[in-house]
Amino acid sequence: MSQSKFQHEADRWWMTAGEDLDAARILHRAGKSSHACFLAQQSAEKAMKAHWFAADHDPWGHSILKLEREFPQQNRLQPLDDWVAYAAYLDKFYIPARYPNGLPDLTPGQVYISKDAEEAIEKADFFLEQTRKLFKAG
Repeated sequence: MSQSKFQHEADRWWMTAGEDLDAARILHRAGKSSHACFLAQQSAEKAMKAHWFAADHDPWGHSILKLEREFPQQNRLQPLDDWVAYAAYLDKFYIPARYPNGLPDLTPGQVYISKDAEEAIEKADFFLEQTRKLFKAG
């Protein structure tokens, strides 16, 4: 993929990450906490993939933590501990927040609460903000 195509992909993924975060906020306000948690995870995952594309690499997978740990260039504006902790927190919403068989005997809507959605949105916002700053710096 050429330099301009990588940057184009980074822009597309980062824009979609922002749209997912907006949708997570709307769902949170509507009381749909499990859906808000999942979209917050998706937002951060897409922001990390945009970060990979911006560095001229092709990301693979859905784990934010794995994408963070395997990122080919270790340039960050915040300490590594924040990236790792927030990625690990958000990865927990990838499957159980969507599927009733991801949790024992309950549905995601019964388990995830407003506080979960608030924290997930806050952590996803971190990824969007940090990757935006890195795009500007790069």
